[in-house]
Amino acid sequence: MSDTVIDVPPAVMLPVAGGGLFPVRRVYCIGRNYAAHAIEMGHDPDKEPPFFFQKNPDNLDPTGDFPYPAKTSDVHHEAEVAVMLKSGGTNIPVGAALDHVFGYALALDMTRRDLQGEAKKAGRPWEIGKAVEKSAPVGPVHPVEEVGHLAEGRIALEVNGELRQEGNLNQMIWKVDEMIAYLSEYFELAGGDVILSGTPSGVGPVHPGDVMKIEVDRLGSMTVKVS
Repeated sequence: MSDTVIDVPPAVMLPVAGGGLFPVRRVYCIGRNYAAHAIEMGHDPDKEPPFFFQKNPDNLDPTGDFPYPAKTSDVHHEAEVAVMLKSGGTNIPVGAALDHVFGYALALDMTRRDLQGEAKKAGRPWEIGKAVEKSAPVGPVHPVEEVGHLAEGRIALEVNGELRQEGNLNQMIWKVDEMIAYLSEYFELAGGDVILSGTPSGVGPVHPGDVMKIEVDRLGSMTVKVS
């Protein structure tokens, strides 16, 4: 018998391409990691150190459905790559950081932009705009042994067949190994941690009925419908 006083919440498990499940522990998201996106959001990428916010593990959703959330009239898409860690630690050197990566997956960071904007103006945390239910649609996890490390490659997103975002992973200001090393200075990373890598320029609104399609070289494509 369990000694828990309420039912144990279900663990978040994501499918792995080829079989198996990846258990999610924490979700870290880097902000403004592409220069063009930083500029379109009104910031100078050359003057700012990296910063991170968090989503909840159960925000990651592999179903291909994104329910339009409440209390907003301006939900934006952000095409990203999710980095899945198999191990971690503190103060990880950049040269050893990629040894902790299990694999990569397609991901979207769906954002209640109006609520995020209000939080920014008030100097408050972003979670009300970023951590809504199912706000991180995610594809199957592709092990490093199958796809290698993603230092470059096209990333793009279409909405209803119209190209909205397009860039290259080599345009990331902070690369995967640097993100891992930087985060490990402030947190003890561990297997099951997920890092969303930031988005290229071209973010914009979606509405119920829209169909989003994200593509990344070596990770294939993922279609998500806004319901």
